[in-house]
Formats: sequence, C-alpha cells, structure tokens
Amino acid sequence: MYKIIDLKAVVRTNYCKAEDLSLSEIPYPSIKDDEVLVRIDYTTVNRTDCANLTAKPFIMRFVLGMFKPRKSTVGTDFAGDIVEVGKDAKCFKPGDQVFGFKDVVAQSQAEFAVFKERDLFLIPEGIEKDTAAASLEGAHYAFTFFQLANIKANQKIFVHGGTGAIGSALIQFAKTLDVHVTASCRTEHMDEVLAIGADRVIDYTKEDFTKLKDQYDIILDAVGKSTFGKCKSVLSKKGVYISSELGPFIQNVYLPLLTMLTKKKVYFPVPIKVEQSIPFISKMLATGKFKPMIDRMFKMEEVSEAYQYVLSGQKKGNVLLKIS
Repeated sequence: MYKIIDLKAVVRTNYCKAEDLSLSEIPYPSIKDDEVLVRIDYTTVNRTDCANLTAKPFIMRFVLGMFKPRKSTVGTDFAGDIVEVGKDAKCFKPGDQVFGFKDVVAQSQAEFAVFKERDLFLIPEGIEKDTAAASLEGAHYAFTFFQLANIKANQKIFVHGGTGAIGSALIQFAKTLDVHVTASCRTEHMDEVLAIGADRVIDYTKEDFTKLKDQYDIILDAVGKSTFGKCKSVLSKKGVYISSELGPFIQNVYLPLLTMLTKKKVYFPVPIKVEQSIPFISKMLATGKFKPMIDRMFKMEEVSEAYQYVLSGQKKGNVLLKIS
C-alpha cells in the first residue's frame, strides 16, 4: 500500500475559466471494501472536461451542481495502474493496467483516484497507456453515433469534423463496414484524415458541403457546426442527420420527434453506457482497426494551458495530460 500524505490534483471550487484552474494538494484517498485505487498516468483534456469546467451549456448544472460543482477535482477519463483493491473487489488486482471514462467527472486529473470496479476496464495487451487514455472520451461518443446511425454496407457517409476526437474515431469505426466515407477538415490535415480511412476529404474553409451536388445516406456532424435544415438538400431520400451538439434553440433534441413521420430524419445521440462502448473500443484497439489521433501532450503543471488550447477550438484528435 502506498504511504503518501498528500497528492497533486487539478482542482476548482467554482465553475471557472481555464486560467482559474489550480494544481493543489489533496488528502491521499482511502478506499471502501468494494473500491479500487488507481495511480493515474494519463488523462485527456476534452470537450466533456471543458463543459464540466465551465458548466456550459447551462443544462450541465443539473448534473454537476446548480450553483457550484459537487466534485472539486476535475477529469473524466484515465489510464493507469491499480495499486490497491478493497477486500470485496474481485475483478482486478494490484498491477493491472486499466482505463475508463465517466462523463459526470471521474476526478481523474489527480495522481491517484478511487473507482468502483464497474468503472474500470483492462487495457488491451500491447496498447500503451497514453494511447489507451486517448481512446476514450471521443471514441465513446463516436460509438454512440455509430450505433445510432445503424450504418449499412454501400452507404455514403459524411463526417463533419474529421480531425476531432469524435470525428476521427467515427471514420475508423465506419470503415470497418463496406461504406464510402467523405470527411471535412482543413487542408493541412487532409493527409491525416485520408490516412485513417476517409475515401474523400473536403476543406470546409473552402467548400460548403451542403451546397455541393453530392448525396449522403448519413451525415454525422461531429462538431455540431451545421444543422438539419442546411443538410437536408444533401441527404438522400431516407437520409439521417446526427449532431454532437444541441443545435440552435436546442433543435436537435425536438427534431427527432418532428421528423418521425418524414423520410429524412434527425436522431439525437443520447450517450451509450461505457459497459457497451469500451469493450468495443478495446476490441478495435487490440485488432489494430482503431488508433486515436493525438495532437499533443501537456504536463500536469501545464493544465491551464491544456484547457485553454482545447477551448480555443484548434486541437485535432486528443490532447493528453501526463499525470505521472
């Protein structure tokens, strides 16, 4: 058992900006009989972290705490090593390399964190912990899209935002099926998007895909920058539009109801449980069919800079935070 009095963690006491985050010392955690203690090696700074940090959109407050966050330590995903298990924890042992994701704050941006066994998954053999950490948040939401879209062979798919954590995973998941994938990104990233499987790439800064003559069976808006109204003209007769965002006036929540009886439909991606997504991701990693796109890595002491970078909208793929 580790004998440490205090440990470093990324802490905030109120909803705040990235520059207000601080690296603080918190008490070393104790575990209950059914819990597991994990030494964290890597996390990412991702869109979910940023939403949890700022409580934007406002609806996040209903989950995280209306006036102030219930949990002060931030972080949603992680990869690390088990160092201690409670006497009733039977699935893991010290030394196991594990990873996991909790969208409602895993408190994982800390040197050590406590989890229930249901929150942990073994990292596939041969996969490094930094790769494992980068394979969670975006890929989890990509799997939600993938399942909801019910993609079939020979369909034409458009992924808007092919360099994002969600979009880059979506391309790779979709290409496990016999489909044609077109993706959008900036010119400087086209080669990378083609390398992960896209059949065609459009520079969204130079061409508006909604004004082209192409038709798509499924449009997966992984950045939430378009709308169903704009995309209708490039959807096939029974096409489907799915967005990662609520949309203007939260239209992507109610449009699925309004389009139930129309040929072209909107689906809203209510996140799937990690018990479904992470085993799928693990299999994709183990078989070499998925490799997360990694932009850069920050040290734990650079956490404010990491959040500022992600919030700037400039990142591609995943931004890692090295904890230990």
